[in-house]
Amino acid sequence: MGEKLEPKIINELSQFSFYVPAYQRGYRWTSQEVADLLNDIRDFKPRQILPTDDKTWYCLQPIVIKHKENNVYEVIDGQQRLTTIYLILHYLNQDYKEDSPLRDKLFEINYQTRTTTASFLKSLGTEQEEDAGKYIDFYYIKQAYETIKNWFREKDRSFDIFDFRSKFNFNTKVIWYESAEEEPIAVFTRLNIGKISLTNAELIKALFLNSSNFGHGATKEERITLKKKQLEISTEWDNIENDLQNDRFWYFISDSQKMNNRIEFIFDIISKKPISGDSFFTFRHFNDKFINRTTDVIDDNWKEVRNYYQRLHEWYNERSLYHKIGYLICTKKITIRDLLNASSEMTKSEFEIYLHKLIKESLVGVKIGDLTYSDKNRLKNVLLLYNILTMLQNGNDDSKFPFDIYKKDEWDIEHITAIKEEMPKEKEMEQWLKDALPYIDVLKDGADSLIARIHSFNEADGGFESLFNDVIVHFEENIEDEDINHISNLALLDSKTNRGYKNAVFPVKRKTIIERDKSGTFIPICTKNVFLKYFTEYPPKISFWTWEDREKYRQDLENILLNYTEE
Repeated sequence: MGEKLEPKIINELSQFSFYVPAYQRGYRWTSQEVADLLNDIRDFKPRQILPTDDKTWYCLQPIVIKHKENNVYEVIDGQQRLTTIYLILHYLNQDYKEDSPLRDKLFEINYQTRTTTASFLKSLGTEQEEDAGKYIDFYYIKQAYETIKNWFREKDRSFDIFDFRSKFNFNTKVIWYESAEEEPIAVFTRLNIGKISLTNAELIKALFLNSSNFGHGATKEERITLKKKQLEISTEWDNIENDLQNDRFWYFISDSQKMNNRIEFIFDIISKKPISGDSFFTFRHFNDKFINRTTDVIDDNWKEVRNYYQRLHEWYNERSLYHKIGYLICTKKITIRDLLNASSEMTKSEFEIYLHKLIKESLVGVKIGDLTYSDKNRLKNVLLLYNILTMLQNGNDDSKFPFDIYKKDEWDIEHITAIKEEMPKEKEMEQWLKDALPYIDVLKDGADSLIARIHSFNEADGGFESLFNDVIVHFEENIEDEDINHISNLALLDSKTNRGYKNAVFPVKRKTIIERDKSGTFIPICTKNVFLKYFTEYPPKISFWTWEDREKYRQDLENILLNYTEE
């Protein structure tokens, strides 16, 4: 038997018996939570659109259960709601004698940890009421029951308790989620570590596709038309979800690595879901919009979802928009939600001007020639934009900057040539020298002596620091110490590659970059250009990062970013 996801009216629960296992926490609802539920039911006004339609209903959060036997279900999540529902029904029954046919039949609820809880619940409000001080759970249950009792007693004569009772029993529903997984504890664990398979998206899907939303009591022709609409929404839903499962598309618009049903991201945008708060905020938003169960309401809401998705899809497929929007989202200069809202009031050309303005604002106060390693946040943004705009310069290339890789991996600002401050660890010293040895320029002054010192180096004799510094000076081509942290000696690189060559000299880094590029590792285009000497006039000094290289690199940076900086 597969999983079931359906709404059930409160009255339907009477046929079941529920079992609360030991791994569940005790009852802890506060008086405020109980009163909020009662107020919501009181204020809810069921409506009937057509004489043949069901009345609209008030929806509670999900109850996740696992079938045990016959009509017995193990409660995996939602026992607090279930217990409160029982308490309200139990109180409403106290108006009638024990044997009165007007009393509602109540569901059974038993607890593994406190086996006497079931009898305690039944005793509330009767002459045989049991001691609430026996367990902490009983204290909270008693407090909730007193809240219910006082809430009803404080109502004036205009309050219709029979109307309330009817709304609670027949116009209030819980989302019934029956798990097909064999191990309820595994489901419970996922629920409590944020990996619940029951999401806002699945609940909203039930609103759109539940058969009761599609013309209950309609004519045969109307039902056929509505069934086609249901199939259309279902197909489009799957297509949108499949597109969003493409990481290249997903990480263009989002940073989240946790959302399984990614279409929920669009629902969150539409509902204006706050960063924190009610985890079912988005579902409640759409549930409120579906109070009128008409085809027009369903059509209008689905059209809004489709329009949001289509705009995101258009941005993804338009190369210039993809890169500029991707940069702004990646650097958190604006949210995709705000961009969607802003774009709805603009023509395409106006939107492009707006994006240009936002990118320019992100670099306010930045002077390329003044940036150093100490300003890593601004450096990272500048180098990211530099790579993106360099890719865009080639109109014949349809490649895209992989924001998915950039967001999922850690990225560093890397020194292009080695720095003296990061000397290898003792066990790495000899290998560091061996790696540098093949690239020493024998034509340079002092090269023979340097090679001889490397060959004769013995870890036990010491003297590595002096040799290390001399090797770095050999490859740096007169770069002064104060210039080593300037942007002209810095590039964007993933942390794995960066850590892999451990402050090696330029030619060793170059060799590593080429090898990783050949193996399929993403190397940003400008970083690749640096190590392949694209900025230097022929013939380049392949093994050295020279002063000329640095100047050409800096000039290219400034030229590419010219339209977005003050320089």
